Amino acid sequence: MDNLTEQLKTLKQTSKKLATIPTEIKNQVLTNIALKIEQNKKLITDANTVDLENAKNNVTPAVYNRLKLDDNKLSSMVEGLKDLVKLEDPINKTLLARELDTDLKLYKVSCPIGVLAVIFEARPDVITQVAGLAVKSSNALVLKGGKEVLNTNNIIFELIQKAINEVEQYPNNSILQVHSHEEISNLLKMNNYIDLIIPRGGNNLVNYIQKNTTIPVLGHASGVCHIYIDETANLKMAKDIVIDSKMQYPTACNSVETLLIDEKFPYKDDLINALKDANIQIIENPESWSLEYSSNILSVKTVANIDEAILHINTYGSGHTESIVTDKTENVTKFMNEVDSAGVYHNASTRFADGYRYGFGAEVGISTNKIHARGPVGLEGLTIYKYKLYGNGQIVKDYVDGLKQFTHIDLTK
Repeated sequence: MDNLTEQLKTLKQTSKKLATIPTEIKNQVLTNIALKIEQNKKLITDANTVDLENAKNNVTPAVYNRLKLDDNKLSSMVEGLKDLVKLEDPINKTLLARELDTDLKLYKVSCPIGVLAVIFEARPDVITQVAGLAVKSSNALVLKGGKEVLNTNNIIFELIQKAINEVEQYPNNSILQVHSHEEISNLLKMNNYIDLIIPRGGNNLVNYIQKNTTIPVLGHASGVCHIYIDETANLKMAKDIVIDSKMQYPTACNSVETLLIDEKFPYKDDLINALKDANIQIIENPESWSLEYSSNILSVKTVANIDEAILHINTYGSGHTESIVTDKTENVTKFMNEVDSAGVYHNASTRFADGYRYGFGAEVGISTNKIHARGPVGLEGLTIYKYKLYGNGQIVKDYVDGLKQFTHIDLTK
């Protein structure tokens, strides 16, 4: 058995123990990790400086910005961990309680998924986000980061491991970091030991993982987000929302890529000019309506009505996040109900699609899946459930033969 397989086998065994770890112990680990990050900011930024120097001529400006860990990002990493401490433990929550018959009671109870493998590019702050979520949700974790920030990733991982080791009641072999590209290929074959893969990166990474594994994959291949400007939209609100959605962080997966403007909206020229003044490059005949620009480029299309806007979104969108700007109540309801995406907004920037902004403490990523978890995936998305049945000698034959009858009475959880 090779070394990676042996490590994953151990990790799988450890994951069974994590389900029984008390909340206070998990919170102690999270507090400890936050403290380690705070105390070692210089160590982290020094490593990050080395990575940035090595990467500056080898990556795009957008990727370079993602690699950089400044004071704001470090502070957010710490605050995210502290926020997780405050959140309710998602494990062992009773989701359903039902009496099937006298002395035969069924409970649906939340539990961890098991072993998560998070494969990510560029962003080193991902490590503390997913490690924190894994700890709080009682999951074991495999991390594979991009080579562009190897030094930064290694320092942060070492600090997390030290923080875990200092909490005696928490298993110290609950987290694993792998490094080589070859190990990604091997990870994708480890369906006996890995329960869920979460890719965080560009389309190429996500598509590669989805096509080369039988392990369930949670994530999104692209973020083609839309904003529809209804005929009743307030001009200032429309300008503010579109500019924020595109320019607040253009490389994010929740930045807007296509603007749909109702042909009856009277201020189209004013809106377009304001967007251009904000350094947004407007394209009205793109080569594809399904492009994710990840830059200051914005596709613009004039539509006849809300039905055409919804049809366009459901045809060309990636199921990520869409927004309508309108004062018309019936159009809000129609848009919210008929647009088939993980996030559907009214009079708000698409940039709100984020686990931290949703109050999840952090997120492991955004999911456009339609099974298990959708949208920003926080603690709840890293849990599954089991059914626990408590009986007193009951057998199915008695119910089939009519000797006993089910009561099916819902109980207080």
